[in-house]
Amino acid sequence: MDTEASPPPSPGALKRAARLQTPRLQREQATVRAMLRLYCADHHGHAATDADGLCPECAGLLAYTRKRLAGCPFGPEKPTCANCRIHCYGPQQREAVRVVMRHAGPRMLLRHPLLAIAHLVDGRRAAPPKPRGVHAADAAPAEPPTDATP
Repeated sequence: MDTEASPPPSPGALKRAARLQTPRLQREQATVRAMLRLYCADHHGHAATDADGLCPECAGLLAYTRKRLAGCPFGPEKPTCANCRIHCYGPQQREAVRVVMRHAGPRMLLRHPLLAIAHLVDGRRAAPPKPRGVHAADAAPAEPPTDATP
């Protein structure tokens, strides 16, 4: 029997996975999953589906959005992507999500009203300031330099 153990996840991967466990980001994931299900059922209903009820193309987009959500520098305080100052999706994926939301958005009010209303409320929230790099605080001097000459 071949029982190769997979390597342990990196500290960064563990941090991203933990970030996805916050209630705000879990709700964001559920909203994207619900929108993709609605879109996929209406446009790719004939295709084979996975456990989430998605065709391979939509399942790939869901995996992409989950990866980007896990790496969002705003974390649980993230704005909706439309209000975000950092656009972390590639152009093709951004357009694909836009098409999905354009189709599924109005249908969400009937099929998933709580998720839809929560998403609308999140969209009204002001975007937080753009975060600095991880080491930005370390690189900045604690106090402004003085012009005192010895």
